[in-house]
Amino acid sequence: MSIVKSKAPAYIPSIIPSSDTDMFQKKGGMGMRMGFGRKPALLNVDVTKGFVEKRFDLSCGKAGEKCVQQILRLLQKARRKKLPIFYSRNYPRFGAEAGRWPDKGTGSSKSTLMRTEEAHTIVPEIAPKPGECVITKSKPSAFFGTQLVSLLNYFPIDTLIVTGLVTSGCVRATVVDAFSYNYRVIVPIECVADRGQVSHEVSLFDMDMKYADVIPLADVLCYLAGLRG
Repeated sequence: MSIVKSKAPAYIPSIIPSSDTDMFQKKGGMGMRMGFGRKPALLNVDVTKGFVEKRFDLSCGKAGEKCVQQILRLLQKARRKKLPIFYSRNYPRFGAEAGRWPDKGTGSSKSTLMRTEEAHTIVPEIAPKPGECVITKSKPSAFFGTQLVSLLNYFPIDTLIVTGLVTSGCVRATVVDAFSYNYRVIVPIECVADRGQVSHEVSLFDMDMKYADVIPLADVLCYLAGLRG
């Protein structure tokens, strides 16, 4: 199977000024489609209760709930096609394990709920099935300090479809690292969410210009439909 490229235009939200798009696309030649390779895998980043359910301080609210439903559509197709499926999650961090998170306030909520194992449990709607790997991490990227690259090499994978929460944080950090390891990186637009809309939109634009193909979920599903199971 040859490289398959989406025909979707570059992801340019209305908040991006034309001067920026001119600089990235016309002058810099950025935003080209890298396309899907031959061996894709799905990575769901931090789709946990603490980031989805409204009772948690760091929830993405309605955006997170909608995102989960779209990830479920993708996950069902990926399972039918027998793609390798991975998840990442954080865990309650204290002391040295928390690193510099407390210095920025991010991820160091004093909420009792956010300091529980439940907050870092993957939501039941897309819970992992036997054989689907869960990466436990302590930093934004699912690659940092984990065995993810080793696992991807085992199959071996050349294309990583990245979904999850939050767009401007752990998703973006994971995408940049995946790109750095020379994977083809795909981000389905409907399958990522953030607490802040501006952060969400700007991050998607930036990733599409530099590190990933940010494309509609429909294009990803169409690609998967053409794969042999």
